[in-house]
Amino acid sequence: MTVLQALLAFTVAAGLLTLTPGLDTALILRTAAVEGPKRAALAMVGILAGCFAWGGLVAVGLGAVLQASVVAFTLLKWAGAAYLVWLGIGLILRPRDNFEMADAPVLEGSDLAWMRRGFLSNMLNPKMGVFYVSFLPQFLPAGVPAAPFMLLLTTIHVLLGVVWLGLLIAATQPIAKVLKRAAVVRWLDRVTGGVLVAFGLRLAFDRR
Repeated sequence: MTVLQALLAFTVAAGLLTLTPGLDTALILRTAAVEGPKRAALAMVGILAGCFAWGGLVAVGLGAVLQASVVAFTLLKWAGAAYLVWLGIGLILRPRDNFEMADAPVLEGSDLAWMRRGFLSNMLNPKMGVFYVSFLPQFLPAGVPAAPFMLLLTTIHVLLGVVWLGLLIAATQPIAKVLKRAAVVRWLDRVTGGVLVAFGLRLAFDRR
């Protein structure tokens, strides 16, 4: 892949994953509906700071290894591709029928507490680390410094999160009702699963 192709492919894949309802979406919807847009925005800042922290740790830690070792890059590429395909097949075969905001934790405390807890909800979630470890290296073009490029990809993911979570805050009630429809949840899961399988298969056979 060229740099431009990698950036476009990552933006599409990360965008679909951002749209898929999860704990972050539930947290923002509940906060905006119950506590108001200000605290929802603070929780959003914390969540995205957690994403950036995970991405930075992975980029710095993996960057040096991937840049120096072709074997390490190849092993991680195949492991990451297998993970993406497995995750995608799971979403296609077993899409969810519902998405309940009750899954999100109730937050109390000062304004800064909302930001801190949003941050910790991501930093204490090992799935975020697995996601970045398996996802970011798949979009690393040949000859490009690993750490700076993966930090760029992380920044793109965070910016997509700003747009999506910001839209949720601005239109809490209409979007919340749509996201809780079984047909919408199943459609989002299956589309995302198909994209993950396609990327996993293509990137597995892509030469560095």
